[in-house]
Amino acid sequence: MTQPSDSPIGEPAAPLPAAGRPPVVKIEDLHKSFGELEVLKGIDLEVAAGSRVTIIGPSGSGKTTLLRCVNYLERPSRGRIYLEGELIGHKFVNGRLVEMADRELARMRANVGMVFQRFNLFPHLTAVLNISLGPIQVLKMPKAEAEELALELLAKVGLAHKRDAYPEKLSGGQQQRLAIARALAMRPKLMLFDEATSALDPELIGEVLRVMRQLAADGMTMLIVTHEMQFAEDVSDRVIFMDQGVIVEEGGPHEMFRAPQHPRTQAFLRTVLER
Repeated sequence: MTQPSDSPIGEPAAPLPAAGRPPVVKIEDLHKSFGELEVLKGIDLEVAAGSRVTIIGPSGSGKTTLLRCVNYLERPSRGRIYLEGELIGHKFVNGRLVEMADRELARMRANVGMVFQRFNLFPHLTAVLNISLGPIQVLKMPKAEAEELALELLAKVGLAHKRDAYPEKLSGGQQQRLAIARALAMRPKLMLFDEATSALDPELIGEVLRVMRQLAADGMTMLIVTHEMQFAEDVSDRVIFMDQGVIVEEGGPHEMFRAPQHPRTQAFLRTVLER
């Protein structure tokens, strides 16, 4: 008989049936607090393989914290997150639920690519080395193979001519496209985008969104936080509106943007779409 766990994540869900593919991400009753401030207040969410789920909402609603919990950059205060049916951050040892070792957690994180508001590139490395470093060090890919992959990804994001450029010689839009290529080099099962265009000048936003649109067209599983409402409507399978740490409303992009049901969603969209 399994012993009770003292972990804040609680008891794990029953094993998945043999038939049927689990969602890429499954989030159950996720809570996150920073001291006395509760930022996430019980999030339940599933993201199916190949789907594009966009999260919208006002600043401070918990959107970024949710993404950071998904790849365990922030440890949940309570709740469970599964990646393709495997619990992230904890495992069973002798019938008890214990925290994963850093190496095991790094293995799971490698399956989740994240693109931040700021580019987080290595300033001392060229574009091709920024991309190839992760596959070499984490995936143990031979250097020649990793560099070949890096060149393919640079071409994919429209930066083939910048292979030897350092980040400081790239525009903001080019740096963000390089950051996307670097995340893709790890061959993730899921891509997280946290306001990927918010640090860019208006004329550079389009070039990053074009890359993200192409990823969506290629079938990449994506969980996206954005203030770009037209982009969200165009590429999403599902749109989620968050406010004050909870999911207020969710639905297809047409119904969410054309006929939202909740008064808070209506007020938010009325404000952002009139700007």
